[in-house]
Amino acid sequence: MSHNQPPSGPNWGQVPPPPMPPQPAGRPKWARKRIAIPAALVILFIGVGIGSSGNDQKTASSAKPAPRVTVTETAKGNAKPAPAPTVTVTKTAKPAAVKATPKKSEAPADKVVFKVWGSAPAGVDITYGSDTDNLQGRGLPMTKTLTLKDDAMYYSVTAQLQGGGDVHCSVTVDGKTKTGHAAGGYNICSAQLSGGLFGGWS
Repeated sequence: MSHNQPPSGPNWGQVPPPPMPPQPAGRPKWARKRIAIPAALVILFIGVGIGSSGNDQKTASSAKPAPRVTVTETAKGNAKPAPAPTVTVTKTAKPAAVKATPKKSEAPADKVVFKVWGSAPAGVDITYGSDTDNLQGRGLPMTKTLTLKDDAMYYSVTAQLQGGGDVHCSVTVDGKTKTGHAAGGYNICSAQLSGGLFGGWS
């Protein structure tokens, strides 16, 4: 009697694995390199760009604005000094002294000039002319002019005060002048030029 003996071996009793599906044919190595190198370069450029933008942002954020300084100066030379106070001085004018000599004013060659000036509060009686003419004058100061006569012996002027005052008088003939003076009461101021035997006046 024969018995069927099971086969013996190292894989006896194990289920064999299913067969592997067929593997697609892979790309060659040179094609893989053509894709991998550009991809690596693109990633590298993107990383550099991100890093540089980060540095720019850090630099911009770290930059601080410079502080502003305001300097105020006082203007020199334009300031106007305060005006000086105004001082008013009042002086009492003194009366001018009466001059004894009249202003120089020579009479023309054919004229005779008579003058009386000064102060006569109560009045003064004035007479002027020649040995042939006797004229009356009034008011101070007084100036009168007559035409010179060749046959006149003299020319004179008198001024008599009427109670007080101070007066002067003069007569001018041919460049010659005589003067007189009277002060106070009823005194008389008189001045006279006489013609000489040989011409001229003195």
